[in-house]
Amino acid sequence: MRRLTQSIRFRLTVLYSTLLFALAGTALGVTYVAVERATDPKPVTKQYQAGVFKGGRNVGTIEVAEVDQIESAVNFGTLQTLRTYSLFALGGLFVASLGIGWVLSGRALRPVGAIVRTTREIQATDLSRRIRLGGARDELRDLADTIDDMLDRLDDAFRGQRELIDDASHELRNPLAVIRANLDASLIDAPEATEAERTRAVAVIDRAATRMSRLVEDLLATARRDADGLADTDVDLGAVAREAGEEYTAVAAASQVFLAYDIRPGLTYVGDHDALRRAVGNLLSNAVRLSPEGGTVTVAAGSAPGWRWIAVADHGPGIAAGDQGRVFDRFWRAPDTPAGRDRRTGLGLAIVRQIVESHGGQVALHSTPGRGSTFVLWLPLPNADGHPPADSPI
Repeated sequence: MRRLTQSIRFRLTVLYSTLLFALAGTALGVTYVAVERATDPKPVTKQYQAGVFKGGRNVGTIEVAEVDQIESAVNFGTLQTLRTYSLFALGGLFVASLGIGWVLSGRALRPVGAIVRTTREIQATDLSRRIRLGGARDELRDLADTIDDMLDRLDDAFRGQRELIDDASHELRNPLAVIRANLDASLIDAPEATEAERTRAVAVIDRAATRMSRLVEDLLATARRDADGLADTDVDLGAVAREAGEEYTAVAAASQVFLAYDIRPGLTYVGDHDALRRAVGNLLSNAVRLSPEGGTVTVAAGSAPGWRWIAVADHGPGIAAGDQGRVFDRFWRAPDTPAGRDRRTGLGLAIVRQIVESHGGQVALHSTPGRGSTFVLWLPLPNADGHPPADSPI
């Protein structure tokens, strides 16, 4: 009973019934007052004795009254009858208003029942169900469409997380297997292993552990950016590009690769300094790693109407046209990467795209196989109304 009285349908029924009953009661009350004032009803207060004659002879007396009092008495009786019927009508209207209110509230809340049934059937492991409420475009239809849109976003987010977990598990399995195999073969199950074999096993284990560390760092960077836990401030994109380049100066020198800069001044932007530096650093890491000895990697930054941009260009092997749409996917690697190169985690470019898109920007890739690649980070400047530019720079 308590659950019924606390339901929306019960409250709507009471509201509808009260309104209908109040309107009907007001109408009957106004009618009663109008009739009462128009007729001036009164009971008979003065009566007279009058003789009854038959054949010239007085055969008795009767009670008589004046004509106006008789009219008032008739009006009084009519008003009494009207009041009696009005009371019965009010009682019937009250019962009818409860029924009408219950039916109307049920029809009004029928879409809510559909929403409740569908949401109860939705599970965390299966977000494919949708409400898809039909009917008029009213507030409940807007609510159902909003919930469907939210479920679409949640489904995409959960699918992305599942794919990330599956891919990360696969990527971590390989270096763990390498570490375990080398430990068993050279350090645990083979006490007779030579010093050279042990040294080689340690080197292999070190490379596998380094790769796992890079993967964990990249996963942490992805999770932190997804959580929106980083604050945006005024950033000098020129300083960001130069700082990222300085971090890879020693690495480039060891690979006999030259770094060049083409940075314009006054490139102020509101964003996340550390995240943007990491994005440029990931591009530089790939560019330096893939550039041939004696090659040059250029770091540039500039502006266009409504946009700021940072670019990293190399003279590496380039990317085939069919693979350019996949390079930003998590854990994707070019199938023809030279075997002697350091194997990476496959998350670097995915993190670059994630960082840029979290700033409302876009990443552009221009590459020709055999001639090198250029990655451009396009970052939007808000308009006067605070919205990003409508035109895409790509």
